[in-house]
Amino acid sequence: MSPSNPNFNRWIASQKPRAHTMCDAPVFYRNLEQALDIRRQNHDLHTLVKNTWAKGETIDFFSNDSLSFGASGRLRKVFDEELARNPNVQLGAGGYRLADGNYDYIETVEQEIADYHGVEAALVVGSGSNANCATFEAIPQSGDAIVYDEFVHPSIMDGMSRSLATIQVSFAHNDVDAFRQALTFLSDSQPLVKQGKKCVLIVVESFYSIEGDMSPLKELVQVAKEIFPHGNAQFIVDEAHSMGVVGERGLGYVNALGLDSDIAIKTHTFGKAFGSIGGVILGSQTVKNALVNFSSSTVITAGPAFHQVVAIRAGYSLLPQPETEAGRANIQHLATLFFQKITSHPIWPLANKLGIISIPLCDSWEHRALQTQLIPLWTRDVHGKELAFSLEENGFAVLPVRYKVKQGMAKLRIILHAAQTAEEVEGLVEAICAWVGVGGGGGG
Repeated sequence: MSPSNPNFNRWIASQKPRAHTMCDAPVFYRNLEQALDIRRQNHDLHTLVKNTWAKGETIDFFSNDSLSFGASGRLRKVFDEELARNPNVQLGAGGYRLADGNYDYIETVEQEIADYHGVEAALVVGSGSNANCATFEAIPQSGDAIVYDEFVHPSIMDGMSRSLATIQVSFAHNDVDAFRQALTFLSDSQPLVKQGKKCVLIVVESFYSIEGDMSPLKELVQVAKEIFPHGNAQFIVDEAHSMGVVGERGLGYVNALGLDSDIAIKTHTFGKAFGSIGGVILGSQTVKNALVNFSSSTVITAGPAFHQVVAIRAGYSLLPQPETEAGRANIQHLATLFFQKITSHPIWPLANKLGIISIPLCDSWEHRALQTQLIPLWTRDVHGKELAFSLEENGFAVLPVRYKVKQGMAKLRIILHAAQTAEEVEGLVEAICAWVGVGGGGGG
């Protein structure tokens, strides 16, 4: 690996054990270093990454700026214009929303968001994770049940741990039969749920960043209606990765499937396609009232700052524009191109057969009406660093991920962006296959 690679050098330096050098330090620090050394021994200690793509040193297949609002400067331009139109508003919220942290501007923007999505109410919060956590703190009531896909985001799990729900049942990822079994179990074991007197809250994501796949939401909705005909089975959908990328005017996956009227609550984040920060919970006025009253994440936390809400409003102004629509179409084109190029590469059949690299989304990609911008790549490289650093040296920034990774394997996540070109995607494919060709991951 090239000694000039700053992220490689930083990572190598960080993996050296340190606890033995701190014999004279207070036990508080020694114990922390001993815990960190366990990760260092496995070459698995995380380090903060130097942002090479923002400087133009690499092509960004790493960040969540999937609509390229941030990289293109489009968001900053509209943000500055909106900020200039409101010169006298203080930057901070000043407190939590139930006290002095509420202000006219955020209420106006929340109503605009609700109108854009065709719902009664919207509540803007500090992040997408905050939106998930607040939802599950506030919405499930005693006697209710939660049914959730095993791969939902950790922030949902965190919220569920604080909920009043009497029972929580997971089902195998995207497995409609397992989902049916979970609902049948609840119908058989929870009389009040079966009678329609208590609710089943069904929790899925639209696009799963772990696998890069989409929820079989239409099928899940149909199964829920069959088993609970009283209408007490309600869906909560995390649209973090689909917001802005698919659907009419970028409204998301639920909209793309025509299921808006079947979903009780949607959570969206502005830290991904919008290129800013924040989250929003969409639903009825009843849902918003429950959030304001029952969620400690909302009640005792400072409200979103003015400049944050300005960035959100700026993002919504860009969402329906023709340039953004062209970007959404380009993401679909680039995903298709990636699958075409890598599966037709001469090295692909052997690399896939030997398990040097594996991209599950390559299976039957031609039959999917929609593609996500997220493409996970599995490799035999135990740490997932070798391929990532190799790609970085060749000018491509790709993210290694640890969450939900099989033992002895590693995963990299490729994220496509609206402003990318076919040549850049083709270059990435060539760089991946070149790494395989020189014995990547111990194969060859």
